[in-house]
Amino acid sequence: MQPYISFPQRAFARRHLGSVDDTRQQMLDLLGFESVRDLIDAAVPPGIRLDKPLNLPAARTEQEALADLRGIMNQNLVLRSNIGMGYNDTVTPPVILRNILENPGWYTAYTPYQAEIAQGRLEALINFQTMITDLTGLPAANASLLDEGTAAAEAMSMALATNRKGKTIFVADSCHPQTIEVIQTRAEPLGVNVHVADWKTFDPESVENLFAVVVQYPDTTGSVADYTEFLAKAKAVKAMAVVAADVLSLMVLKAPGEMGADIVVGNTQRFGVPLGFGGPHAAFMACTEKLVRKMPGRVIGISHDTTGKPAYRLSLQTREQHIRRDKATSNICTAQVLLAVMASMYAVYHGPDGLRAIAHRVHGFATQLAERLRAGGFELQNDTWFDTLTVKTGGKAALIVEEACDRGINLRQIDEDLVGISLDEKTSAHEIDLLISAFGLERAVVGAGEDVADDAPLSLPAELLRSDEVLTHPVFNSYHSETEMLRYLRRLETKDLALNESMIALGSCTMKLNATAEMIPVSWPEVNGLHPFAPLDQAKGYIEMFTQLSDWLSEITGFAAVSLQPNAGSQGEYAGLLAIRKYHQKNGDDQRKICLIPTSAHGTNPATAVMVGFKVVPVACDENGNIDIDDLTAKSEKYADTLAALMITYPSTHGVFEEGIIKICETIHANGGQVYMDGANMNAQVGLTSPGFIGADVCHLNLHKTFCIPHGGGGPGVGPIGVAEHLVPFLPGHSFLGESEQSAVSAAPWGSSSIDVISWMYIAMMGAEGLEEATKLAIVNANYVAKRLETVFPIVYRGLNDLIAHECIVDVRGFQDTAGVGVEDIAKRLMDYGYHSPTMSWPVAGTLMIEPTESESKAELDRFCDAMISIHNEIKQIEAGEFSREDNPLVNAPHTSAMVTADEWNHPYSRQTAVFPDSYTQNHKFWPAVSRIDNVFGDRNLVCTCAPMEDYAE
Repeated sequence: MQPYISFPQRAFARRHLGSVDDTRQQMLDLLGFESVRDLIDAAVPPGIRLDKPLNLPAARTEQEALADLRGIMNQNLVLRSNIGMGYNDTVTPPVILRNILENPGWYTAYTPYQAEIAQGRLEALINFQTMITDLTGLPAANASLLDEGTAAAEAMSMALATNRKGKTIFVADSCHPQTIEVIQTRAEPLGVNVHVADWKTFDPESVENLFAVVVQYPDTTGSVADYTEFLAKAKAVKAMAVVAADVLSLMVLKAPGEMGADIVVGNTQRFGVPLGFGGPHAAFMACTEKLVRKMPGRVIGISHDTTGKPAYRLSLQTREQHIRRDKATSNICTAQVLLAVMASMYAVYHGPDGLRAIAHRVHGFATQLAERLRAGGFELQNDTWFDTLTVKTGGKAALIVEEACDRGINLRQIDEDLVGISLDEKTSAHEIDLLISAFGLERAVVGAGEDVADDAPLSLPAELLRSDEVLTHPVFNSYHSETEMLRYLRRLETKDLALNESMIALGSCTMKLNATAEMIPVSWPEVNGLHPFAPLDQAKGYIEMFTQLSDWLSEITGFAAVSLQPNAGSQGEYAGLLAIRKYHQKNGDDQRKICLIPTSAHGTNPATAVMVGFKVVPVACDENGNIDIDDLTAKSEKYADTLAALMITYPSTHGVFEEGIIKICETIHANGGQVYMDGANMNAQVGLTSPGFIGADVCHLNLHKTFCIPHGGGGPGVGPIGVAEHLVPFLPGHSFLGESEQSAVSAAPWGSSSIDVISWMYIAMMGAEGLEEATKLAIVNANYVAKRLETVFPIVYRGLNDLIAHECIVDVRGFQDTAGVGVEDIAKRLMDYGYHSPTMSWPVAGTLMIEPTESESKAELDRFCDAMISIHNEIKQIEAGEFSREDNPLVNAPHTSAMVTADEWNHPYSRQTAVFPDSYTQNHKFWPAVSRIDNVFGDRNLVCTCAPMEDYAE
């Protein structure tokens, strides 16, 4: 029997899989197995193994897959989009396109938990936060959220947590419809009443228990209003004031903070991020100082390192919402970091003068169009505008939209009478002429289009305009030539460790190859150029791609259907539990609200359960890390009449295939519950087993893990859900697509559509055999690492035949007593070897969880293991008294170039030991940008905007 599959030279699997042919056999020899099949048979319980291979199309080469996908996506019709509704076309500066979006140094980085080797993207994110605080007029902002709709829903939850007595939220009917829908989705399980009406006639005193109001600025029809008086009335009855704002308009319009807003949300898509048929885009949230510690998501702050040098870090890390588990008000775990970086750099590149010029030009064209339409006899619904006009057509809306489409322009048909037109930075005088002709007007009657100057006057009342200066920090006023911008981006990139530098062996986060061929289609115009609410007959390519990808994912998961809408794993969790909840309600089982969750579960699980109105009941784990089936059975029977669901991860969060998984699912079903499976560890299932085969009813997938969408420094992600047949009616719907049992969980109908092509490419190029081999090799690699490390670091949990799944947990807890070395010291010392730490202290405090994935070569696995063994030897030197507990290479790590080139060196180990600890680093060195950061200082002295330049001079 051949010990392993040998793929043809042209096969993509040879590029994706890190170890091929003889190197794979060397790993098997160490593990004591003759073949990959033998190891898998020993590691994976036979009762969960699929009895036939996946039914997927044959694997394609990179060239074939690109050609096939190009043929599909060429069916899309990319017109100029003047639809608006919070999505506007934009110009991505080529220097940003090539050096961020298309650059693996940016898109393959992980969430910046190890701040010393993430200073580049942390600086970009603090630029983002500074930009948002400047524009909104509020003192604090987070480092992005998923989209404007979910950001508004998060604001609702934040307000509700602050004002727990209230149960009614007012949402202006002039908000974008998709924002209203997502708020309504999020509100219903919480028992929150959403009151939608005209803000101009709504009296906050008329509603009892009002806890928040939400308005749009400018509103969805284009009107610009001063909400100062309305927000004051809301706050007089102790309701929070939430404003959803357009980011470009804030360059010239009065800041919402000046009007009295407590929370401001919005979308930064029009700052250089392509439309992408709905995403991914970076939403924003800003708030008052008193609310900052309740804000969901991540906040970047400034602290200092051991030398006193300013350093960026994730602030308030221990207060991240999902860590609070069932006490959380949000389950947000990822952000849209890559897109937030792009948007921040768009502002850095253009600067305040450039952004104002864009705003003035867009507004100038809107004013020109308004004047010409009025001259032609058309009436506008809105008397004020920034970039959007709503035109009364006398019942001819459909005809005018069709005429515009014939001219290559999409408009928004609001009803049979009203047409919406939103302009953007791509608008030209010629386009205005085309719009005029679509309305049946002759240039001879209403005049010809004219270009608009960068300083065109604003046709708005003075009281609606900004009077303060924004983006005054030097970073927004220094890099306006491409040469300077190129160098700035390069300087930041070199401060970050990404997958193009070395393996990132994060347990549960599956940092695998994001192949270049998979990434190429993201930049195609027919992929990134469509508006999410473009007519569906213009999106035939997308619909075909979605259908194929959903079918493939259904086959892989063993489910009846898959929804691609959730735009993050957290949203997939949420959509999955909503489907279960809706199913019980449809069956008349409204009382089913108990959700069983193992104590080992990721914190997003209990947070999500609470968000859908469930009550969390923990289930114990046994000494081997498996679910305690006796405890599960007892609690399932105890709550048989009220049991809604079990949330479980498989393989377990402890990195083993639990043998009792089928019995677990049967027990839940026998007591009337549904089984939700967290797909975080799907990389150990594909082709070997499946959630549907095991007995789960719903499973979310992290396309940014198992299916190769890059992590992007902490986002974007995609979190679709697969469901069994009985749950299909309860998949997320969207008002844009018609009525459905379940409303939308994301602003766009298909969520972050443009990056689904990455997963399409991955599956198309791997085929069934390649995907199964990837799973097998992930398990081989993990067991190889565990075998090499077990002599120096105990492996905490093992499964069948003393083997593990695709990740292992190594125990370093004992060294705290023997050497004064903790898990963080080992994590920081790994930086000196050129590595990002594995997952620290989760799911077991004081341990490291390692997941090598299938993409890493044996040589890289060996280098990592050698580094870990070398660090263990350093710990032994401390134990032997050769290094002191207070002054050694671990507690002082990481070591920077500034530290080892300083005139003085007062440590008992050499400079070479500090920064060149092995032969690899002597030939190639990645330098941490700062030494160890003081986290406590950063949390006690929260600063989340760019520091004054004099701080750096000091």
